Amino acid sequence: MVYLVGAGPGDPELITLKGRRLLGEADVVIYDRLVGKDILDYARVGAELVYAGKKSTYHSRPQDEINALMVEKATLGNMVVRLKGGDPSIFGRGGEEARFLQKAGISFEIVPGVTAASGFSASSGIPLTDRRVSSAVTFVAGHTMQGRGIDDLPWRAFSSLGHTLVFYMALTNMNAITERLISGGLSATTPAAAAMSATTPEARIVRSTLAGIAGEAEAAGLKAPVLLVIGEVAGLE
Repeated sequence: MVYLVGAGPGDPELITLKGRRLLGEADVVIYDRLVGKDILDYARVGAELVYAGKKSTYHSRPQDEINALMVEKATLGNMVVRLKGGDPSIFGRGGEEARFLQKAGISFEIVPGVTAASGFSASSGIPLTDRRVSSAVTFVAGHTMQGRGIDDLPWRAFSSLGHTLVFYMALTNMNAITERLISGGLSATTPAAAAMSATTPEARIVRSTLAGIAGEAEAAGLKAPVLLVIGEVAGLE
């Protein structure tokens, strides 16, 4: 059995009760880079801990190897927790890994977690929606995706939505993101905020305008992964 568990946005107290219980029962924990360092303390003493972290230019284990590892460990009769930062189904390859397990005949369950955008909102005091200025929110992958690039995204549509935009993993392409939104018609003075390590002691959050946020993020020394929030909610006091 494999459990695809969301570890939440970093604060070890923000993992769900179910996620924490499963960590305490698992024989094998295969964990990602964005899992809060203290969360692994919830793992059972004697459990096998396997690092499978990724960042944009380096993967400690290719995805195919991670998939095979889950199947191998589960086939041996182990209870496996595949531990992911945030929520497995929001830019966490949870659906991809679930389909692989299904095709391999391995039982699995997805256990949701608090996604990074919710953690950012709680840490910063910036709501993702607010009935005065935004009745919806759109999540977008801010890095280049397999088989498509940043220029393939519908920038003019994003610029005309009139609600909150949240770009995950946005640091590398932040200049490009903001430039394309402005070119698509979104005002350069639209409020924006960027954050790293929200909900942790290392959290850093900067606020600016759409035109200025990339420079402010660079000046503040923000490091990946960075969440970028654009919309009138970022200007609320």
